Amino acid sequence: MSDTPFGFGLPPEEPDDGDEGKKKDQQSGGGQGPANPFGFGLPGAGGPGADNPLAAMFGSMNPTDLGAAFQQLGQMLSYEGGPVNWDMAKQIARQTVSQGTSDGTKDSSIGPAERSAVEEAVRLADLWLDDATSLPSGAGSALAWSRAEWVEATLPVWQELVDPVAERVGAAMGDVLPEEMQAMAGPLIGMMRSMGGAMFGTQIGQAVGVLAGEVVGSTDIGLPLGPAGRAALLPVNVEAFGKDLGVERDEVRLYLALREAAHQRLFAHVPWLRSHLFGAVEGYARGIKVDTAKLEDVVGQFDPQNPEELQQALQQGMFQPEDTPEQKAALARLETALALVEGWVDAVVHAAAKPRLSSADALRETLRRRRATGGPAEQTFATLIGLELRPRRLRDASRLWASLTDARGVDGRDALWAHPDMLPNASDLDDPDGFVHREQLDFSELDKMLGEAADGGSPERPNLKKDQDDKGDDDKGDSTE
Repeated sequence: MSDTPFGFGLPPEEPDDGDEGKKKDQQSGGGQGPANPFGFGLPGAGGPGADNPLAAMFGSMNPTDLGAAFQQLGQMLSYEGGPVNWDMAKQIARQTVSQGTSDGTKDSSIGPAERSAVEEAVRLADLWLDDATSLPSGAGSALAWSRAEWVEATLPVWQELVDPVAERVGAAMGDVLPEEMQAMAGPLIGMMRSMGGAMFGTQIGQAVGVLAGEVVGSTDIGLPLGPAGRAALLPVNVEAFGKDLGVERDEVRLYLALREAAHQRLFAHVPWLRSHLFGAVEGYARGIKVDTAKLEDVVGQFDPQNPEELQQALQQGMFQPEDTPEQKAALARLETALALVEGWVDAVVHAAAKPRLSSADALRETLRRRRATGGPAEQTFATLIGLELRPRRLRDASRLWASLTDARGVDGRDALWAHPDMLPNASDLDDPDGFVHREQLDFSELDKMLGEAADGGSPERPNLKKDQDDKGDDDKGDSTE
């Protein structure tokens, strides 16, 4: 039996004294704490109660901890919701946040001074962006969030991203059994799905909790994670981000506010963009297949007393993108969409910050590298849902948007967001000059004509239905006369 029954909880942090420290940490019940709801803390081999499994499992717990553990175990086994136990995910995420980050930074409530500083930074950022983009402000309000508040605000979007893939795992758990066994194994399959939902929830909760210690705003991964129209920064993470950069705190905050406000403008005034991005994620997820061989091994050896086996399989990753033309095209669409969003933000923010901030170049390069490499939490999501939310072609996209600005001006560049078919594709990122100087179709005129036709006609085309109705009225009049 593992040192953490049911396999839940974050792995212990790396000790300074190597393997001895790990051994000592495990023997002392390492990994216990708020983020480890089933970290019962087994005593060392040969210790008191070693011959009694129940004493070994529960002997070191006080009644309060024991009651909480059984309560959470009951929640796990009784869960009958969707493919992910999101209540557990939120609980684990908040508990992970409460532990603080590996550098010792703790979450804290936001005070009036921090809220005022964020509001002022976003307000000034919006003024600077007015000269760099034709899209108007998209931030109706500016918020300063704690890490816990970020968790609460973004979980609905994570649910939208993760549920489709988790659903496939839940279905696969039943599909791997022979048909003649599925009817008899109904209760077992139900139990496994409940545990699978809880374990997915635990892993996602841990990843969201860790990511809450890394992000500086609501749009760090290129997707709109927070409520629409609300620009948000996390002061404690902004402080940690700029700690070793040698840049004034106000400049760091302002540069990050520029990025947050630019994202908000894009998502607020390009109404199809959100569904376009999430549609690209969903299209890619449809092509992910569950490693049924690995799942069959887990199901074949499933022991209700050791459900951590399912968790270990999740941690190792069960998802394999299909090597098909359709899947490659879906991946290209997703990577291109993320790169275009991040590249546009990068170019617009640089244009706004370069004349005003002495540290603009250094902050730009730091953020580019940060987005290119991703953090531990992003890697966790890649393992769990088979997807890396990183703009691999950020630099190419940024160069293309900058070239478009030089060739067509700010208005001409931003006009490309009027319709998804006007945007560059993956091959255009390879040949930005060719795209920049290519004649573009004006989809806005087409949309205008279609809209007028739907409303009852256009200046160029007569309203045939109206003419027919008028003719009918005239005929009625003639008959009455």
